[in-house]
Amino acid sequence: MDKRTDQLHVYFLPMMAPGHMIPLVDMARQFSRHGVKVTIITTPLNATKFSKTIQKDRELGSDISIRTTEFPCKEAGLPEGCENLASTTSSEMSLKFVKALYLFQQPVEQFMEEDHPDCLIAGTFFSWAVDVAAKLGIPRLAFNGTGLLPMCAYHSFMEHKPHLKVESETEEFVIPGLPDKIKMSRSKISQHWKDEKETPMTPIVKDFMRAEATSYGAIVNSFYEMEPNYVQHFREVVGRKVWHVGPVSLCNKDNEDKSQRGQDSSFSEQKCLDWLNSKEPKSVIYICFGSMSIFSSDQLLEIATALEASDQQFIWVVRQNTTNHEEWMPEGFEEKLNGRGLIIKGWAPQVLILDHEATGGFVTHCGWNSLLEGVSAGVPMVTWPLSAEQFFNEKLLVEILKIGVPVGVQAWSQRTDSRVPINRENIERAVTKLMVGQEAEEMRGRADALGNSAKMAVEKGGSSDNSLISLLEELRMGKSSSN
Repeated sequence: MDKRTDQLHVYFLPMMAPGHMIPLVDMARQFSRHGVKVTIITTPLNATKFSKTIQKDRELGSDISIRTTEFPCKEAGLPEGCENLASTTSSEMSLKFVKALYLFQQPVEQFMEEDHPDCLIAGTFFSWAVDVAAKLGIPRLAFNGTGLLPMCAYHSFMEHKPHLKVESETEEFVIPGLPDKIKMSRSKISQHWKDEKETPMTPIVKDFMRAEATSYGAIVNSFYEMEPNYVQHFREVVGRKVWHVGPVSLCNKDNEDKSQRGQDSSFSEQKCLDWLNSKEPKSVIYICFGSMSIFSSDQLLEIATALEASDQQFIWVVRQNTTNHEEWMPEGFEEKLNGRGLIIKGWAPQVLILDHEATGGFVTHCGWNSLLEGVSAGVPMVTWPLSAEQFFNEKLLVEILKIGVPVGVQAWSQRTDSRVPINRENIERAVTKLMVGQEAEEMRGRADALGNSAKMAVEKGGSSDNSLISLLEELRMGKSSSN
């Protein structure tokens, strides 16, 4: 059999949201470096966010390409150009966006019938992907965009419904059956988990849970050393196959790769590096709440005041469309900083900043990618969860890995601009605890050791590298037996 017919061909279908696209594109690049032919399916606008990186990989000999299909904006009732979840501005728009993902089945199925790939790795919300893969007689692997602890927790919620056995929103309950004693309250979980009542998202969530349960297995951006008990729990208790192949952000070796992940930075990478190069090691705290968070002017003012009072050096990323910064910025704030702080409005080269030796801490919304990027860089974190599975991720950082300091968020909220602000005293306390004193040193030591484990996991012979190789071997066996 010649190399071409023997070569594995894997389709990647990432959900069009930064927290899903960025890791799945990195993962696709990892596969191609192992000799796999890779096709990434997305829309034209989303393709522009990573086409330069893919072209560079192709020039280096990787067999990786992008196929595009139009986003059905008009049919979904969305404005033209709204091709990414980050472009939605309300819960109603987000729901329309998620429903629009069902309209991709026909064009993707047509691509697959033309190309005959050997495996489909698709984001969770493409629940129809499992049916298309079954029709073509190939495995579908589900990519959830999160780690194994939240996936195991959700399984326990479905099985045991502990959240329905408490009397108030704030009463804590233990999530049954997990390897660690993890307490949660109803106020920290999303609406469609809270009650048995139907919400517009309920049928969609049920559909993707069905699809996940019937998929060939799951592929996660995590590594064994970070959550070993949950790898085992998922395989033995949840009873599903899983391959951990992360942290995938570590496939970006040079500064250009690191700065181009997701989209072009709104701030000069060189300016950022020059500023960081002028600082002492581990002296800067980086503050960023991901691509989907919108904070009120009141909350931004509390953060600014806390940073000023903390006396720490910082880089703070503020989303460009959040608000006009003159409305919330304390008078003379930027002048008073006098080189102590850097404010980036828009997209920042996050991995580049976290990996710099001057960065000593990270204030994060606990999105899974940000969490892993912080872990990979060996920095401890202030945890500020907002929505999705982020309150579970906070538990991992604070209680299990012991490299996190909670800022004290008590309630889950889809739209962060409507929540009660965290006050400046709590923010300053958490930042100071993370950066100053004996406890901060101990946390930094644990974070540094975990960062080294993350890097070793993706090296040749590491736990994630071995996991990826075993998956590829299994897919090759399946390919040869079906030929």
